[in-house]
Amino acid sequence: MTAAERTTPAHGVPCWVSLMTRDLHAAQDFYAAVLGWTYRSGTLGEGFSVAHADGLPVAGIGRIGPGLPTVTTWTPYFAVADVDATAARVRERGGTIAVGPIRVGPGRGALAADREGAGFGFWEGRTPPWSIGRGSAPAALELRTSHAFDAAIFYAEVFGWDPLEPDGCEVGYAYQQDTVVVRHRGHTVATLRGGGDGASPDPRLRPRWHVRFQVDDLTAATEAARKAGGEVSPPTVSPDDGPESMIEDPDGALFTVSARRSPAPPD
Repeated sequence: MTAAERTTPAHGVPCWVSLMTRDLHAAQDFYAAVLGWTYRSGTLGEGFSVAHADGLPVAGIGRIGPGLPTVTTWTPYFAVADVDATAARVRERGGTIAVGPIRVGPGRGALAADREGAGFGFWEGRTPPWSIGRGSAPAALELRTSHAFDAAIFYAEVFGWDPLEPDGCEVGYAYQQDTVVVRHRGHTVATLRGGGDGASPDPRLRPRWHVRFQVDDLTAATEAARKAGGEVSPPTVSPDDGPESMIEDPDGALFTVSARRSPAPPD
């Protein structure tokens, strides 16, 4: 992807998702089988590729390099105007910085964790044209946390979520459901839900960011995951996205697939 094909996303809005894995080629084969992705070389070197669906960039997959965390995981990235100032806000509010800030290809980024240990990244610079829930991008980003409102305060202060700011994010609270919905230009870009258990030995229950991808055929995607060596949890029903299944890829990274919804009929 050329520099001309990149864009500068709005501050505080999710701008990318990336998988760090121990075996890049095995991961590419797995996600090609499950999600139908193809791959192109990115600007970050031979250890990193950009996954495409329908000819559009959808995610990054990179090989874990020396000095980086060894846990394989899907990580959401948020766009920021100043990566150093954002890292300082993370630390000031009780979060931790695992990597960076460092220059990576055309921009600068960092990997962090919130106060409950949920990992996320942030990026200063241009990115591929990409948007949550649109085109080939993930259907949703969801944070499972112990207390949704406490987490919302942390992220709102780190990323400056404020509808009064130019092109800012709106944060809506559903007190009865312990849920926070983050919207940008009226479009949901993240959901924060309570109910996480930081003491649980099950990574599915511990506080973490979930990346959910849409598929045309949920049954076919989960069967493909099993055949390719993944583990599939029993299907559940999301209040927002309908039937879904959580999948653990052969290297241990968790993600969710949900059935693609048909466009709403015109009024």
